[in-house]
Amino acid sequence: MSNRFVKVAQLKTVETFRDRLSELGLSLPCDDEILTREAGSPMAESLEAGGFTMGNRWCIHPMEGWDANRDGSPSELTIRRWENFGRSGAKLIWGGEAAAVQADGRANPNQTLGTESNRFGLEKLYDALVNTHRDEIGEPSDLMIGLQLTHSGRFSRPNVKTVAEPRIAFHHPILDSRVGIDADDDSAIWTDEQLHELIDNYVQSAKIAQQLGFHFVDVKSCHGYLLHEFLSARTREGEFGGDFEGRTRLLLTIIRRIQQECPGLQIGVRLSVFDMIPFHAGLEAGEPVNFDDLLPYQFGFGVNPENPLEMDLDEPIRLIRLLHDAGVFSVNLSAGSPYYNPHIQRPAIFPPSDGYPPPEDPLVGVVRQIEAVRDVKRAVPEMMIVGTGYTYLQEYLPHVSQAVVRAGWVDSVGLGRMVLSLPELPQATLEEGTMARKKICRTFSDCTSAPRNGIVSGCYPLDPFYKQMPEAQQLKEAKSAAAK
Repeated sequence: MSNRFVKVAQLKTVETFRDRLSELGLSLPCDDEILTREAGSPMAESLEAGGFTMGNRWCIHPMEGWDANRDGSPSELTIRRWENFGRSGAKLIWGGEAAAVQADGRANPNQTLGTESNRFGLEKLYDALVNTHRDEIGEPSDLMIGLQLTHSGRFSRPNVKTVAEPRIAFHHPILDSRVGIDADDDSAIWTDEQLHELIDNYVQSAKIAQQLGFHFVDVKSCHGYLLHEFLSARTREGEFGGDFEGRTRLLLTIIRRIQQECPGLQIGVRLSVFDMIPFHAGLEAGEPVNFDDLLPYQFGFGVNPENPLEMDLDEPIRLIRLLHDAGVFSVNLSAGSPYYNPHIQRPAIFPPSDGYPPPEDPLVGVVRQIEAVRDVKRAVPEMMIVGTGYTYLQEYLPHVSQAVVRAGWVDSVGLGRMVLSLPELPQATLEEGTMARKKICRTFSDCTSAPRNGIVSGCYPLDPFYKQMPEAQQLKEAKSAAAK
């Protein structure tokens, strides 16, 4: 599976990387070398938004480890990850961790909670990040920190890792069966009354975050989770479905309520700016499910209804304009879902143990996301935009990042998986113009395969801390079993 495409690690120079892009019919801005702060790196420029000035253009995405305690409080592993975020040198921490606003919205039984019962746990995470940043990087006055608020909706597993307890916006003709929902069973569908209670819980979690010192909350609307799913609830009746106004009402209501009750707290939105039809494993690679009987496709957001293998950015751009008008300080743009089309959301050469080999060279997926963000930025230049999907660029991540920021394609570049293996990347590139090659994420997908098998997430191949854990052997055995 990994030999179908040229690996980035085989591309030894910037020129060979550019040549590979050209062979694929792709093009990206890409600098010849990594620029330091002293050499004028665009990544070193400050960034102002929401009345706050961030010290550079690097961002850390929220990363879930399946490693909080069952009561939602952080374990030593959770705290270690937040300390790594602090020592990274990035000046925008986008949410840190997905914190469920109510217990039934956890994606796994070890997900962090954003509730009153976990107030002290959230405070420990915040303090660990800030104190580490102060000790190893310097004054944190230009460090902007958010908390990501979520409900996992269709993908909720709050009590047992292997048991889905979905809460859905509408029946989905493909995804219902994947989480054990009968097409005639409406018991998992939210009522409007329940949604108003959910809105209250988002507001309560935002109040806690503000009281603890977080600069903003992220109202998570990506990856197939609840608020993302509502954006495609065309078949839902009532005030939170149907037309564009109805489908965006839940998200916009939560934002307005937080603004009303948490004056001074900034709000961001992590958004899957486009989606595609769900995929499944084919004989050799991932394949889209047959959608001939589902046209026009009504079950995605940012999808061409006549061909759900293509994006359509009209509604996402319309929503982002509304978010700007509503006072949202920034959007962090991702795509797709790790549950049903992970090669779209998280381009990788090696699939997770429950996934499928990539149906395209992962560079195609990287460029697709970067260009979608560019198009959104051009359409809504007044919105601060954070980009996603850069990890697969590997050695050339800094070269492309500084080039796209300089070109105005994006305001800030976010890092996800790369930070698990190489948390010091932002600081090392800005101060030294280098990155440790042996620690570069090669997208082995162990950080995804581990939680898919009930094991805490981490970089088992490259982080010595995780490599020596007994879970490393458990993961190896689980991957071997899945490959048979």
